[in-house]
Amino acid sequence: MGFGPDVRRATGGDGDMSNAVEKWMLINDHFQNYKQYQIPKAQLVIADIPFNIGKNAYGSNPAWYVGGDNANGNSALAGKSFFDTDNDFRISEFLHFCSTLMMKEPKGERGKSPCMLVFCEFKQQFELIEKAPKYGINRFINLVFRKNFSAQVLKANMRIVGNCEYGLLLYRDRLPKFNNDGRMVFNCFDVKRDTKTPKIHPTQKSIPLLERLIGLFTDPGDVVIDPVAGSGTTLLAAMNLRRQAYGFEIKKNFHQMALTMLTERETTLREIAKYGMAITDAQKHHPTLFSVDIP
Repeated sequence: MGFGPDVRRATGGDGDMSNAVEKWMLINDHFQNYKQYQIPKAQLVIADIPFNIGKNAYGSNPAWYVGGDNANGNSALAGKSFFDTDNDFRISEFLHFCSTLMMKEPKGERGKSPCMLVFCEFKQQFELIEKAPKYGINRFINLVFRKNFSAQVLKANMRIVGNCEYGLLLYRDRLPKFNNDGRMVFNCFDVKRDTKTPKIHPTQKSIPLLERLIGLFTDPGDVVIDPVAGSGTTLLAAMNLRRQAYGFEIKKNFHQMALTMLTERETTLREIAKYGMAITDAQKHHPTLFSVDIP
């Protein structure tokens, strides 16, 4: 598959808008096919990998029942997976991609090394830790993402319910780039709810959390890659922080919705750079007040 309608590339505009948006690309393809897209090497690979939980995806989530109430019986989501690729995600293939697309550790320079950050199911941590050294990714730091709510509310009277997600920071040998001004970074991150970003994907991560993580491990202009982009929020967060962003999403419906969202955000950033405000957004809400023709 070559560049076409399923691939979006942005390389900056002209004049005073040339630095408004870093390069970005969202590809409707499997990450294994990366070679034909000429993706640059990454300072950070970040991914919310499929949990391989199949038909139990919704578990005790209220969406399992009609109207979110178990008194109403099962909904159409009962016994269904989030998507048909959430059954056989192969961690070895994923790690091979990550090790290939991460930048090499700069010789003689400290604080410049790349890393990968993986959101994963609790037990997947151990498979990742076991297999990563086979691909030269020898070290890890475990992460916890704490929410102030739980999707397991229907079992609240039966057991302790989960409000945390899990992840790993993985790197080769040298500690990765840290933008923490010498301060400690705790491995438990509070997740702020994202009420502004359109809901595209059932496991969508919040923009505030992604911005916090991308800001920690990269600098403006660095390359961020998400091999399982889903809703595209990783690319959106990277775009907001002036990082180069590249992603793969195999499901066409997610890809198209994410592409629309990212393209609109690109337009907003360019207009802010040129006009000092998002003209297109203003026209949507106040068409009679803002009648500027956008070139």
